[in-house]
Amino acid sequence: MSSSPRRAAVLGKPVEHSLSPVLHGAAYAALGLPDWTYERIEADAESLPGLVSGLGPEWAGLSVTMPGKRAALDLANEATPRATAVGAANTLVHLPSGGWRADCTDVDGVVGALRAAGGYTEGRTAMVLGAGGTAAAAVAGFAALGLELVRLVVREPARAEESAAAAKRAGLAVEVLRWSDVDFAAVTGDTDVLVNTVPPDAVAPYLAELAAVGCVLDVIYHPWPTPLAEAVAARGGRVATGLDMLLHQAFGQVEQFTGRAAPKTAMRDALREATGGILPLPLD
Repeated sequence: MSSSPRRAAVLGKPVEHSLSPVLHGAAYAALGLPDWTYERIEADAESLPGLVSGLGPEWAGLSVTMPGKRAALDLANEATPRATAVGAANTLVHLPSGGWRADCTDVDGVVGALRAAGGYTEGRTAMVLGAGGTAAAAVAGFAALGLELVRLVVREPARAEESAAAAKRAGLAVEVLRWSDVDFAAVTGDTDVLVNTVPPDAVAPYLAELAAVGCVLDVIYHPWPTPLAEAVAARGGRVATGLDMLLHQAFGQVEQFTGRAAPKTAMRDALREATGGILPLPLD
């Protein structure tokens, strides 16, 4: 891989608070790539295709955050199987041909967070609270971890259609449950992994039941700790967070952009410093 000046960026709206520049900047410095730059560019789903099509050969790759992940997949010339399964891409890699390859390293983020911070080893059944953008990547991560069944708990079942479709594409059995009908004590009894994507107030009435799941990924990390994290810790369980996800998804992006192994410790240390050391962010 050439060490000539290259550019990369994170695209999203809003994007001004993205921590991706912290991770990529630390990686490029550790890899001895002082001429590489990484910036924030505001772009929504509508403007993203035109922006990307106008980028020159100096661009190595792009990180894509909400709301442009589906648009990123649609514009790509190639796509990895997991991006296709998820139905969205958070990573665009510039191809020698001038086109773009789409990937979804958000799946790595889920898998890495659950294994390193959440202590996941094995299981069969997972549950996701909410049907936001994280849910589809979560179900693909469950498949990679060897889980077989996912329960999607949502306010309105129609909102879970995309996540349910992603789960089926990933080879998982799916149950969609209406939040108001769920007996949380019953459904957590055989749940091995829980991913929460909804605000703390939504889960507050069910903390005792949810904390019975020993491996939890709570995508909320500010302010920390969340009531769910405290309840899980009190029961002796382990909690991964959205910050762990952010770290682990960035490793694959750096490797695809640069062609070199990600300097994981340097990236983790930079992220911890930038966030005031609120989380340990284990690597394994």
